[in-house]
Amino acid sequence: MKTRLLFIITLLSVNLQAQFRNYSNEFLNIGVDAAALGMSKSVVATSKDVNSIYWNPAGLTAVEDYQGSLMHASYFAGIASYNFAGFAMPVDQKSALGLAIIRFGVDDILNTTELIDSDGNIDYNRISLFSAADYAFNIGYARKMILDGFQFGVNAKIVRRIIGDFASSWGFGLDAGIQFERNNWKFGLMVRDITTTFNTWAINEVEFEKIKNAIPGQNQELPETTEITKPKVQLGVARAFNINRSFTVLAEVDLNMRFAKTNDIIASDFVSIDPSVGLQLDFEKMAFLRVGVGNIQRTTEFDGSKSTSVQPNFGVGFSYRGIQIDYALTNIGSVGNALYSNIFSVKFDYRFFRQ
Repeated sequence: MKTRLLFIITLLSVNLQAQFRNYSNEFLNIGVDAAALGMSKSVVATSKDVNSIYWNPAGLTAVEDYQGSLMHASYFAGIASYNFAGFAMPVDQKSALGLAIIRFGVDDILNTTELIDSDGNIDYNRISLFSAADYAFNIGYARKMILDGFQFGVNAKIVRRIIGDFASSWGFGLDAGIQFERNNWKFGLMVRDITTTFNTWAINEVEFEKIKNAIPGQNQELPETTEITKPKVQLGVARAFNINRSFTVLAEVDLNMRFAKTNDIIASDFVSIDPSVGLQLDFEKMAFLRVGVGNIQRTTEFDGSKSTSVQPNFGVGFSYRGIQIDYALTNIGSVGNALYSNIFSVKFDYRFFRQ
């Protein structure tokens, strides 16, 4: 109970600071699609389906018919849930359209701000439940360019964040990406929040008064009501290798860049870079085996020594007649002994049902 209440207080005190934020709207950086997560998110150059609306909207140009995608994952060892639903369709031979919704939420949080009545008595009937939920509504458009092998895409997103009756916000931002393919080599560039994403918060001052003294010395004043998300860049290069008539290996290397100093293996005051590598072995485009390495972080221990951590990921998938089911074993925020989470996603391609 206390853990979840402190979690909400932290959201109010940290997320609602003004100006540029290094970690604003972080729920949009988790990732979608178990296939991509199994490759440590190294898909910006190779994503070419409905999930491209998230990874690189330029990849939507490969969609030939109606496609749909669903994913569910647990976060923070089951405290929170993460859900994604996407839909894509071709507009004509050169362009495509995609729609998606993301929800990241902590539900059934105990609100104990009125647990003690005015006479100092504990009244459990005064406990209520609320949710802290983040939503993103996306619409993406992609088009093949005049130059052969180039495609461009843009993704507009509306962000809605709600912390019970305490605070809520609206935000808007744009992502843009390009892809290029030549001689089995694939290149991709994705710029998230290319215009910066601006969130405006409305804070319930009555509810804020009830919690501002929950942590002595903190939350004494109303936090700022605006936050601006800095742009992030993902650059990738990939190549497919045909082993024989049945087996193909796809390899991709990505560079994930933030314009801030972080714990990434390559870090400076201007930009920090987290490299990732993903491999996919497929059999007849029906069965898939995936591995990836990413989230390479350098941390400082209590004794002052430096250490480097690496996150390996694993995934498998199966596709048959327009239905693809993927599984990934990856760490998306688990704590305690449950270091990794089991992620499942499903994708539907209506093109196969027309045959």
